[in-house]
Amino acid sequence: MTPEQLRFLRGPMLLRSEGDQESTYDQRLLESGSDHEWQHADPWRVLRIQGEFVAGFDALASLPKAVTVFGSARTATDHHDYQLGVEVGKQLAQADYAVITGGGPGLMEAANRGAHEANGLSVGLGIELPHEQGLNEYVDLGLNFRYFFARKTMFLKYSQAFVCLPGGLGTMDEFFEVLCMVQTKKVTNFPMVLIGTQFWSGLVEWMEKTLADGGYIHEHDLDLFLVTDDPAEAVEHIVRRHSVLSDKRIKDFN
Repeated sequence: MTPEQLRFLRGPMLLRSEGDQESTYDQRLLESGSDHEWQHADPWRVLRIQGEFVAGFDALASLPKAVTVFGSARTATDHHDYQLGVEVGKQLAQADYAVITGGGPGLMEAANRGAHEANGLSVGLGIELPHEQGLNEYVDLGLNFRYFFARKTMFLKYSQAFVCLPGGLGTMDEFFEVLCMVQTKKVTNFPMVLIGTQFWSGLVEWMEKTLADGGYIHEHDLDLFLVTDDPAEAVEHIVRRHSVLSDKRIKDFN
């Protein structure tokens, strides 16, 4: 980051910019009154939730095609998986995708770093948690959310694919939620990739032997995601799936 490129907060958004802000929100609208008890009432919470959706839609509306990358916040920078995450972010950026993560440290930082260092757009959608830091330093466009469900909506609405690196409960939560959305066709032509065959093998085997064989899911549901160790294969899979959809749309239009 050059001295001219400064990171600053504009409301809930973190931006990297080459210039200063002309004004701030509180300059344009001064707070009135000193009694803040009303902020804790349920009607205000509804407005606060609405505000998070409005801020997210406003900040991300012009986002180019993008891929969300999930992964552990606890992975150290000298770990093999961190370098894998950097390579994933880099190759996605080189394929002209913006890279969206949860904006935190670990493998989220790795993917943001890869995209940022490849001169791609690096996006972070953070969440207030008691044990994690703020948005990592490789985020070019960032928002911080209070509510998980508002944040999850942004991941789904503004991504065209998901990549899951090794991770904990948060990564598992996102994987199964998105997989459910794909399986029920709430989102269509939405490639999903799990990177790390050794890490994911136990889960995939359980899904095959317990869920599919037991009739809890269809065996074809296991084809909704790719498992690989190769970032190049992951990106190629995403690009190919999107290319097929584009060709189909052109054919249908003609």
